Amino acid sequence: MGTLNERQLAILNRVISSPKINVADLAKEFSVSQVTIRQDLKLLEQTGMLKRFHGGAMPVSDDDIMKRLSINYDIKLNIAKKAASLVSNGETVMIESGSTNALLAMELAAKNDVTIITNSTFISRYVRGMNNLKIIILGGDYQHESEVLVGPLTRICLKQFHVDKVFIGVDGFSPSTGFTCINLMRAEVARAMAERANKVIVVTDSSKFDKVGVACQFKPEEADMVITDKNLSEKHLEVLKSFGIEVVLA
Repeated sequence: MGTLNERQLAILNRVISSPKINVADLAKEFSVSQVTIRQDLKLLEQTGMLKRFHGGAMPVSDDDIMKRLSINYDIKLNIAKKAASLVSNGETVMIESGSTNALLAMELAAKNDVTIITNSTFISRYVRGMNNLKIIILGGDYQHESEVLVGPLTRICLKQFHVDKVFIGVDGFSPSTGFTCINLMRAEVARAMAERANKVIVVTDSSKFDKVGVACQFKPEEADMVITDKNLSEKHLEVLKSFGIEVVLA
């Protein structure tokens, strides 16, 4: 998926904030022709981030990963690009699940001979057709909603690998608990991934630092780097740095 232009990003944000919206209203709002709006909606539908119907468009379902990916898409894409710049041609990396990590996988497709080890079937599906990427999917118990593999078998599979970098998405953070997510089994896999890498890199938008998930993925001092957006508050920036974490703002 390529970078969306400013109008397309604005249209995407408009659609995902409304139950339904029609082409005529979008054309009037953005001062372009209905033909242009239809072309933009067709492109956005191809990314999977909205659905078209006759005369308009609507968001994908709330439990769809593409819905989560479409929220703050431009911010997540900038984070993904920054993360991808750390990966060399021919390198093998681990990527945990999450919408920003899906965009990271797509960015890595622009490199040569990168191998991705992941527990996310969504990520493997998202980059299908990118023949210059090699994908290794870890086995385990399948979680339908998040499209990830978790459990004891996943952790056993991880013991067969060791990489320089792992990229992990999070749902929240607190100085006392550390980096967290909303699912215990996903947290266990993230922790196991972190143990199999030299460098643990957290990729997440800054909104997650105002939330705390129910399950701890790893302690703050176990993360080497956080890549997030420039909306990160000074308070959170100082807290992260106090744990010796390198913070990169995309």
